[in-house]
Amino acid sequence: MTRVGFVGLGLIGAPMCMNLVKSGREVTVWNRTPSRMAPLTDAGAAGAASPKEVARASEIVITCVSDSPDVERVIVGPEGIAEGAEAGSVVIDMSTISPSVTRSIGERLRQRGVHMLDAPVSGGVNGAEAGTLSIMVGGDRATFERCMPALQAIGSKITYCGTNGMGQVVKLANQVVGLGTMAAMCEGLVFAAKQGADLQAALQAMSGGAANSWMIENLGPSILEGRFDPGFMIELAHKDLRLILESATEMGLPMVTTPLVTQMFRAAMVAGHGGDGIQGYVKTLEALADVEARSCESR
Repeated sequence: MTRVGFVGLGLIGAPMCMNLVKSGREVTVWNRTPSRMAPLTDAGAAGAASPKEVARASEIVITCVSDSPDVERVIVGPEGIAEGAEAGSVVIDMSTISPSVTRSIGERLRQRGVHMLDAPVSGGVNGAEAGTLSIMVGGDRATFERCMPALQAIGSKITYCGTNGMGQVVKLANQVVGLGTMAAMCEGLVFAAKQGADLQAALQAMSGGAANSWMIENLGPSILEGRFDPGFMIELAHKDLRLILESATEMGLPMVTTPLVTQMFRAAMVAGHGGDGIQGYVKTLEALADVEARSCESR
């Protein structure tokens, strides 16, 4: 399957799509803000006037947009992918959205003879640019295997998680762990800073022991250096946390840590940090503690 469409060219979607172009596939793109299509069309992709037009030109259509209503709009809304997709084609949604909404969209596509995979990603902008994203996939296994070459152009760790919706379930579980770990790291650094500790030494010690994590290794240094550019924005992390709590409510599942982390992310957004990378969460804790968690070299 060499004809691939891509809908949604944001911070993560654009570099994902660029890797598909570089892989030699025929790529057709659409974005709500047309100017974001230019780097892709300059690189060899074809531009389209609507998601429907993208689907008409493609065997696989990938979507990567912000939230559940956006996915519904571009797939099953007016001029959406479903209106242009041929029977037997595949829609791969790589957004992070509600598992129940994913299953509903998948059923509506199946009624048209169109297959769907939900395949949210983890790894941020750096992973998207490098083609090393972790991809969590739900859907029919045969369809998953059929689409593997396209997925391999985007990510390096591709995990089949089960039926339609399970990719989203696993991604949200990933966010429970990842964002909770990031929040704990920020709190540990602010605690150490308030005590007057050498933060470089503290981070080095954490990275060498049981507390080590991807967050410690990748975002810890960013905090100490005062770098808050977004690999993954606070406002999108808050959206994912909201989805987790909504899904938990649907199941009657009690959660303890995630609601607290959600409220702190909301506080960060209210304070004007929604466009920062998720490491900007530390700013909210710094304001509460009246201390700055930076290394001496960055002050």
